[in-house]
Amino acid sequence: MSKKTIRNGLVTAVAASALLLTACSGNASPEPGAAGADGEAGLTDVTLMLNWYPYGEHAPFYYGVEQGIFEEHGINLTIQAGQGSTKTAQAVGQGQVDFGWADTPAVLANIDKGVSIRSVGVFLQTTPSAVQVFTDSGISTPADLKGKTIATSAGDAPTTTFPLYLEAAGLEEGDVTQQNLDAAGKMAAMINEQVDGLIGFAHDQGPTIAAQSGKDVTYLKYSDVGLNFFSNGLIANTDLIESNPDLVENMVAATSEAYAAATEAPEDAVAAMDGKDPQMPAAEVLIEQWNNTIPLLTSPESDGNAPGVNTTGDWEATIEVLSTAGLIEEAKPVEDYFDASFEPSGAAE
Repeated sequence: MSKKTIRNGLVTAVAASALLLTACSGNASPEPGAAGADGEAGLTDVTLMLNWYPYGEHAPFYYGVEQGIFEEHGINLTIQAGQGSTKTAQAVGQGQVDFGWADTPAVLANIDKGVSIRSVGVFLQTTPSAVQVFTDSGISTPADLKGKTIATSAGDAPTTTFPLYLEAAGLEEGDVTQQNLDAAGKMAAMINEQVDGLIGFAHDQGPTIAAQSGKDVTYLKYSDVGLNFFSNGLIANTDLIESNPDLVENMVAATSEAYAAATEAPEDAVAAMDGKDPQMPAAEVLIEQWNNTIPLLTSPESDGNAPGVNTTGDWEATIEVLSTAGLIEEAKPVEDYFDASFEPSGAAE
């Protein structure tokens, strides 16, 4: 489907209840086309758990519901907040929800532990991992990090791959002092100038810090020194993939179209999030978060493809980086982690 068709030919809205962030368990109908919860024939009830509370990266899901994209693919979508990619991966593996939106390093680590999930399409194909500092800090290049204290969170992907970033930037791990804090603690420590910066997702934390502090933030991105690996994308339970491949294909296609449509209309996409969750950032933060997400939707290898179209080369590079960093024990074949059967069709226009 072309973007023009998306913009001009979509059904305008579905019931607001489809957007409630409920805690209901997954209940996808055995066959696509079963009646939805509202009794409307032709729609399948589908639950999606996000990686965290809604922020700008998630705007396409809300916009896709509002614009009828998911409905057009036979899906009555309910969006749930998450509490971290690991919990989302496990909820999908246990069949508590139908689909999840989770960070690829956490997905691969959970698959290695026996969780019954597969990636069905990574959408953030350039890592948002970055060292984030205030622009007035005097830190503008990786070399400026020497002797500085950076807040980290043990076990997450940006922290675990930080030594690889330092190596790529020509630094030693001992050149930087790491202070281990949780996500909220990292931001508070940076805002209060207890640390010189933090490691995290530039498209998420950075705009929030800038809004709360009133100061500009500079990003030293991992990708800028040639270190890249996949981030967030769509996952499904292996039983659902086997029993209802048509539903999985429809969900991937609808998600791809929603991300393409939101890229064309950023402000409208963010407006679709209004009032959907009490912990959602302010509108001005959401729009910056979504605008910062758009460049992450492709990698140099996949540039020009529709959202969610993955290349084997990017998958192999991701697996190699994560195994080198110790986030997964060994580099396994791509098909152990990713089911390519549901790839969206067509290149981006």
